[in-house]
Amino acid sequence: MSGIRTNTPSLLDNPPIPVQAKLAAAWTSFMFLYIYVDYFHLYKPGAIDEIRGGVVFEFDISGTLLTIFVASVAIPALMVMLSMTLPARVSRATNIVVALLYIPFSVFNAVGESWDWAPFYGLSIGIEVLLLAFILRSAWKWPRTPAVPAGPATTGLRQC
Repeated sequence: MSGIRTNTPSLLDNPPIPVQAKLAAAWTSFMFLYIYVDYFHLYKPGAIDEIRGGVVFEFDISGTLLTIFVASVAIPALMVMLSMTLPARVSRATNIVVALLYIPFSVFNAVGESWDWAPFYGLSIGIEVLLLAFILRSAWKWPRTPAVPAGPATTGLRQC
């Protein structure tokens, strides 16, 4: 044996990631950010006092308001699971629609805020919108497969 190395080092394996997994990961990231932005908002001076006074974002705290808040968090949370379980065509459409609806919803968080808080809202909303754009792009470019597989066994089917 000559001691010469004959095998070449291999690159790290980078298998393709299914679109469903990419979408679920993006929605998961969105949810973490979404929850933490709301949590960090509580550190703003006066935020806790407003809540104790029965007001959130200029709205009186009520069962209806809290139901809206739960729905606004539940929808992207459910998108994690739905992205992995819905049939491809339904998942694609659902991801596109929900992501498009959440872009203005995310931007709404900055309405009425002072310029002192622009970095906080700019960064948080900017990342949310980037994640939603990734979701839109991934769902929009979902790979297509032919309805009838090409090949000698199906040549007669395609000629009909």
